[in-house]
Amino acid sequence: MKQKSSAKVVTANSLIEGDVVWLAKDGSWTGSLKDAHPYTDPELAQAALEQADKRQSEVVGCYLADMHLGPDGLEPTHFREDFRRRGPSNYAHGKQSQG
Repeated sequence: MKQKSSAKVVTANSLIEGDVVWLAKDGSWTGSLKDAHPYTDPELAQAALEQADKRQSEVVGCYLADMHLGPDGLEPTHFREDFRRRGPSNYAHGKQSQG
């Protein structure tokens, strides 16, 4: 069985909306995990996190999340990240109401 490659993504919560966001390759914040930039180099991932953490007027709670690089793109390695990408669980709204 082929082992999946691992990567990290920078994730946070949007300061105004509170939505989960990920850092894209162009440095913008995206609400879609599929558009997040995967870092396979730990030093580059840490540097991106440090820069993102300075953007306190845009986001809060920046951290690095572990991901697998699968055939369909990024796949969370932990249930927390899978839960975060789907949105709130108390009733269908936001991401959940969109399918």
